[in-house]
Amino acid sequence: MRDVSRGLRLLFEGQRWAIRHGRDWRFGMIPALITLVGYAAALVALALWADDLTKWATPFADHWASAWAGAFRALLTAVLFGGGLLLALISFTAVTLLVGQPFYETIAERVDRAEGGAPEGPDRSLWRELWTSARDSVRVLVRVVAFGVVLFAAGFIPVVGQTVVPVVGFCVSAFFLTLELAGVALQRREIPLRAQLRLFRGRLGLVLGFGAPLLLAFAVPVVAVPLMPGAVAGATLLARELAPAPPGRPDGREPVGAGEPPKR
Repeated sequence: MRDVSRGLRLLFEGQRWAIRHGRDWRFGMIPALITLVGYAAALVALALWADDLTKWATPFADHWASAWAGAFRALLTAVLFGGGLLLALISFTAVTLLVGQPFYETIAERVDRAEGGAPEGPDRSLWRELWTSARDSVRVLVRVVAFGVVLFAAGFIPVVGQTVVPVVGFCVSAFFLTLELAGVALQRREIPLRAQLRLFRGRLGLVLGFGAPLLLAFAVPVVAVPLMPGAVAGATLLARELAPAPPGRPDGREPVGAGEPPKR
């Protein structure tokens, strides 16, 4: 329970940091606003054209009775729009982090510097940073989909599927949401995704204490916009706790010659 409460505290500390640094807070909302506007435009277009798209995809229903054809296509239209909305909710954070990589890299660096012991970060171009972020996001998405398939199948198990599976699904989502947010700071420390996963599994209570309440808030993308900068700041604090700087180097890297036998 101590780790859970610590994770919740880091979440609030991140939001408090963003509020205290109003310029960084406004700066960090820009990518979320861009993503929100883009998603809203896509959903409006989907709502306007979903019916036409359904008719185009179901020419065989033209020969049905009008009542049956109308009901069938209305159902498909609702499923199509609902699927688009669900995809938007699931992918909003990952897309926002990808769009806002330079913004959130700056916030993570400022949090690190304010707390002391900031890593210098890898010497990579912006495009290289975007590629690394996109690649890791895809790898995380593959893992999320794999968990989703297993949990979907488990949902048909009587009792367990209606009680345990939803809770496990929520925890899995909170875990990967935190991983996406903390990835900004962990990439600056040149920690690969597999090592990040090991760190997270080792402090599961801390990760879920941070991610679970944030996941509830992020269920509404409009709410996610003002919370995103503080979420990145809090995730940076969490990354500092999971991967503290080793003794001898304040920047989080190994001292030169560490582990080598002393010269005589």
